[in-house]
Amino acid sequence: MKNSSNNHSISIKGLSVSYGRKRVLTNIHLEIESGNIYGVIGPNGAGKSTLFKSILGLIEVNAGEIKVFNQSIEDSKLRVAYVPQKDDVDWTFPATVMDIVLMGRYPHKKLFQRINNQDKAIAVKALQDLGIEDLKDRQIGQLSGGQQQRVFIARALCQEADIFLMDEPFVGVDMTTEEKIIEMMRKKAKEGKTLLVVHHDLASADEYFDKVILLNQRLIAYGDIETTFTRELISVTYGPQLTILHKSGLIDG
Repeated sequence: MKNSSNNHSISIKGLSVSYGRKRVLTNIHLEIESGNIYGVIGPNGAGKSTLFKSILGLIEVNAGEIKVFNQSIEDSKLRVAYVPQKDDVDWTFPATVMDIVLMGRYPHKKLFQRINNQDKAIAVKALQDLGIEDLKDRQIGQLSGGQQQRVFIARALCQEADIFLMDEPFVGVDMTTEEKIIEMMRKKAKEGKTLLVVHHDLASADEYFDKVILLNQRLIAYGDIETTFTRELISVTYGPQLTILHKSGLIDG
């Protein structure tokens, strides 16, 4: 990447992570540029979710340095919003849609400081942007898969972050929800925000993303979609799994 380092929202140097004796990420170097939508692509077990958790400071790393806007994550937490995989969420939790979305305001609050009308207005705007304002009083367990995903993206919007880490946001959602998510992502990128999206549908990657990060425990390549999302580099990324992708229709040819 040739842009000035001032445009780097995330800088990763020599990141390595292990779970016990199993190495999950090895010597990752990345410079993530603001104002872009990145597809994070690789096979199961490639370390995509681990990369996100490393950036968020949720796991201990073996080696390397991660800077968010040239600061540690501890000093930049307000600027990073995380949308987890749907399987990581307890959908029986007795909370309404508005309760969940307002959680995006808590990082802005001091201890014992209450949610105010401004916070509620920001939450309503996030719900409107994702077309689910009419669901604000519903319990989250009563929603469809697509509606649930939109709620958690609305929570991330409510945080008013500069970086969005989205772990498989399109899994199990309907086409309307997928279109809403894409619309939101493009809007945020135009505002200069950074979006990293774990994604499995290779057929839609070149339509959805400006840049890609090809990952399989090590960094295979990253850069502009036109020069990086190539048959050769995808083959290196997926290895033997590529045959399965051909048969499933996730990749042409």
